[in-house]
Amino acid sequence: MLSGGVAWAQVDQGEALARQNRLLQLQQFELDSRVEADSAIPPTQRALFDYGGYFTPQYFSIDDSNHDNHGLREYDLVGYLRADFDGANEVFLRARTQYDDFNPGDSFDGFGSRLINPDFDRAFYKFDLQRYEAAYNGKQLNGDFMFEGGRDLVYWGNGLVLGQTLDGVMPSVSAGPVSITGVAGVTPTRTVDFEPDRPEFSFDTRRGFYGAMLSVTVANQHPYIYGLIQRDYNGDHNQAMLGPITTRYSYNSDYVGIGSTGPITDHLRYGIESAAEFGNTLSDSSAVVGVPPAVVQVQQTRDYIRAFAADLKLDYVPQDALNSRFSGEIIAATGDHDRGLTNTTNNGNAPNTSDLAFNAFGLLNTGLAFAAPPSNLMVLRVGASTFPLRDRSLFKRMQVGTDLFVFGRPDASGPIDEPTVRGSSYLGWEPDVYVNWQLVSDVTIALRYGVFVPNPSAYTDAQSRQFLYLGATFAF
Repeated sequence: MLSGGVAWAQVDQGEALARQNRLLQLQQFELDSRVEADSAIPPTQRALFDYGGYFTPQYFSIDDSNHDNHGLREYDLVGYLRADFDGANEVFLRARTQYDDFNPGDSFDGFGSRLINPDFDRAFYKFDLQRYEAAYNGKQLNGDFMFEGGRDLVYWGNGLVLGQTLDGVMPSVSAGPVSITGVAGVTPTRTVDFEPDRPEFSFDTRRGFYGAMLSVTVANQHPYIYGLIQRDYNGDHNQAMLGPITTRYSYNSDYVGIGSTGPITDHLRYGIESAAEFGNTLSDSSAVVGVPPAVVQVQQTRDYIRAFAADLKLDYVPQDALNSRFSGEIIAATGDHDRGLTNTTNNGNAPNTSDLAFNAFGLLNTGLAFAAPPSNLMVLRVGASTFPLRDRSLFKRMQVGTDLFVFGRPDASGPIDEPTVRGSSYLGWEPDVYVNWQLVSDVTIALRYGVFVPNPSAYTDAQSRQFLYLGATFAF
């Protein structure tokens, strides 16, 4: 009977985590696809009003780590409004609603197909003092003060530690080559949490972020250093029961990072970032004891976090007629051998031990199909993209590209975010391909396909798993 209880707990948690991790993967994919560069408005324009929207039907086919396929048809409707006065004052609003149409039984969170109520995914006000003084008082300031308040994506450095949509303020001050950027904000409630075992992690998340980044321009190089504090405000949903086991949740992390970006040659550009993680977390709430084995409740302890991660990106642009680009990236993050999974509390860090697993809130590319968080992970990526038919009018805006990934883990005896066989450093490899095709100015088609090929020594079931995305965007 106790042995059966152990089996039940393992199967139940394994299935839940597989589905929840796919939801985290989907959230990361959608967030990455929405990242847009802000365009500067010349101060000679007295006012700019821009509004519009777009409709995007999409199809996803995703295999989870249990090799269950999930089919999803998602329909996004987005409207936006932008008002800019002399480049000094800007208001931007973007609202989104979507309908998720899952195949029967394929929903990630158990809610099934549903219409998601409209909400703002961007809503902010920006003020630029330098442009204000130039436009209204005819002054040219040597430095600048900028203020942004509202909801926006905050992306620092290479995206190793911070790449989150936040509700808050983002002030910045610059003088000559030195600038300081701050952040104080909280995640919107619908944010998908990094802990997939926490109750209501997929639609009720509150985490606060507070920090500052100091950057300096030296010639054409941009080194920076930052400090970031993350606080867990999920108090109302920080306890769960799985069978006879009660788990409390609390993850408070602090980060100190350093990095630099800039060109190496006219064709080669780099971005490098490393970060140390500190803070505290609650340990695992259960242990397996006895023969036959039984899962029993244990006292949770508050343990220190000591972890590290680094990321290096290279981009080579030959400046040819086909707008080709070649890229490479290396990601490395520490793990903890006494954890059950690297990003959970239940089956997490062993009591009374330091937590060595790096867990952060960035936005890094770890493959479409594998899509693991950078914790006890080492990733090598090489990629290339081009516009192969620039001389054909219909296809001149069609970009094709590919990425090849090789995955490993620094601690061979430690876990990642899904069940694996301990002892193997090499986890597997993955080829991804993509197409971005702008047929006309208002219609764009996107294709993404990836397949993760596991190492049979690291997985009890080495069956490949796939990720397929098809989407079309109609702007109006």
